[in-house]
Amino acid sequence: MSAPLPPFIVAIPARYGSTRLPAKPLREIAGVPMVVRVAQRALQAGAAQVVVAVDDPRIADALAGQGVEVCMTRSDHASGSDRLAECAAHYGWPDDAIVVNLQGDEPFAPPAGIREVALALADSDAPMATLAAPVSDADELFDPNVVKLVRAGNGHALYFSRAPLPWARDAFAADRKTLPAGLPFLRHIGIYAYRAGFLQQYARLPRTPLEQAESLEQLRVLEHGYAIAVRMTPEPFPPGIDTQADLERAERWLAAQA
Repeated sequence: MSAPLPPFIVAIPARYGSTRLPAKPLREIAGVPMVVRVAQRALQAGAAQVVVAVDDPRIADALAGQGVEVCMTRSDHASGSDRLAECAAHYGWPDDAIVVNLQGDEPFAPPAGIREVALALADSDAPMATLAAPVSDADELFDPNVVKLVRAGNGHALYFSRAPLPWARDAFAADRKTLPAGLPFLRHIGIYAYRAGFLQQYARLPRTPLEQAESLEQLRVLEHGYAIAVRMTPEPFPPGIDTQADLERAERWLAAQA
């Protein structure tokens, strides 16, 4: 039985520079900058405070009048979590405050999912929480752009990887085009919740070999021995926006919802 959801903060890291999609936060979807759409989703989730952590005044300008706060941060952070740690120090959030890291390229994140990851943290003794969804087919499992995860019986993450997890040895030796039944193939959804105190602690942890090899910031947490609670998302998260093709797909998806 879940406890009532306590107040929570949504912090959105939004970096101007992107090698695959320059000026990504400002790219428009149906005439609305992506970062504005993300901020709107955070407000719809009922966050007590919504802060966008930016590294460029042009992003701040786009957010004027949107009912959210803007925190100017350094441009050299290694990850979104590191950027939000600077934000937490700036605002002096209490160590036990729940902070949801909503990625700045998730313009269609469901408000129910934002609330769910906050509740997952509130219900857990882990210092960090995230969400997962079932893998739909073998192509998704074998796609290195789709992050997979496995979790323990207590709901804590065992590992995250761009490689297929778990590896069904006998089934995949015979056929890699279909998923064998009875195994929990899970796709990671890149939304996190942390206690503000742990968020600042995370930023002080040295980067780790697996984090750098897989380019997955959450592995820094596991490699340093901390737990990450994993809960299933209550609603699907449409894919995030990383490329021009993703942006065009998002336009089509939005048009189909009208």
